[in-house]
Amino acid sequence: MVVSMPKLLATLLLLTLSQAGCNVESTSEEAAAAPEDKSATLITQAKAIHASALTIDAHADIEIPGKPSMYVGADGLSRVSPAKMHSGGLDAVVMSLAVGPMPRNPKGYAAAKALAQTKLAAVNALANDPVNNAIIVQTTEELQAAQTEGKAALILGFQNALILGTNTTGIDELYDSGVRVFALTHMGHNNFADSSRTLFDGDTDTREPESEHSGLSVLGRSAISKINVLGGVVDISQLSTQAALQAIDLSTTPVIASHSNVRALTDVTRNLSDEEIDRIGETGGVIHIAPFRGYLFDSSDPDMDTNIRAVRKESGIEENYLYPFELYWEIDDPAIRTDFLTRTNALLGPIGLNEMLDHVDYIIDRIGIDHVGIGTDFNHGSGIIGFNDASEALNVTLELLKRGYSKDDITKIWGGNFIRVWRAAEKSVETRVMESQG
Repeated sequence: MVVSMPKLLATLLLLTLSQAGCNVESTSEEAAAAPEDKSATLITQAKAIHASALTIDAHADIEIPGKPSMYVGADGLSRVSPAKMHSGGLDAVVMSLAVGPMPRNPKGYAAAKALAQTKLAAVNALANDPVNNAIIVQTTEELQAAQTEGKAALILGFQNALILGTNTTGIDELYDSGVRVFALTHMGHNNFADSSRTLFDGDTDTREPESEHSGLSVLGRSAISKINVLGGVVDISQLSTQAALQAIDLSTTPVIASHSNVRALTDVTRNLSDEEIDRIGETGGVIHIAPFRGYLFDSSDPDMDTNIRAVRKESGIEENYLYPFELYWEIDDPAIRTDFLTRTNALLGPIGLNEMLDHVDYIIDRIGIDHVGIGTDFNHGSGIIGFNDASEALNVTLELLKRGYSKDDITKIWGGNFIRVWRAAEKSVETRVMESQG
């Protein structure tokens, strides 16, 4: 792996300090301080590994400058701002042109497309500002070059085919704009696929059916094929189980789940079933675990479930939930909404890197080290103790090291696995071009 000059200098300094410490003879006083020495050594090792790895966050939302947001950091800025990326040694992030639910009619499609274009403009502006030392990359080669040059690499993603309306033409336009990671759904079904998160209509107190297309629609299948032909990466996060399995089987290259956790550990519909996990492993894909409290809590605790339901009823929203915070947006009174979020947070208890890495361990134990990564979902409600924004990315490396993962393991988790899948998508196009010319 190529190492950037800033990272290389940091690595050399850390190794020099580490080696210097090894030449000092042990004393009884040093022996007594062994736990502190071990901790310091682990931190030094973690910094060296983190500096050499190409670290990638597979999914974050885009903050639009000047637009109010409840998801930004305490400083009012994006949790994956270039400054925070540089501070935390995060080399790259997939910035997703994502939109939420909108009416499925011409007006809704136009609004969705307009929002996506606004977000695209925001990322372009970010990259064009020399203060950020950032660049939009469209190939794995450009990604690795950005790391060498010490630039924050921004990879464009897409989420919610509502943006496309009723045809796949927009996929070509998005790809030409630099988008390389494609996810078909967000919350709610669309014309392309069923979502893992069905929409609730607060006006009628009804929820849309669990399935509209029995997975992917004909349009959705066409979209997967087009993404493959272009050389994009298929992202199955937020698809229904049926749609995800169909997308995995249909795609001619490995897929990713850019920000999905394990349903066996936290039983919410947004998390992946063992069947989905196994199929992703069998087909060479990668599952990126997110530091999202609502998808990391202990769902097996019956008292917690009872108490969450009680708080929801008291707040005037549906008792049943797909994840604990669901429908907070249906609470009109700001005070009641704040009270609901505060009380629900308290019920979930402290959630940190241990809970997140339990999901990483689960994936590795089940399908292997080659099939797991990190995708934060920052700027959309994500953030836990120890990993609340990009500036704290080193903490993930340190905790992985404490759990016994090797440098090679951590390098794969942080970005090596993502790059392998992206490169496979690129190679599929190169192969078709060579065959057509031969």
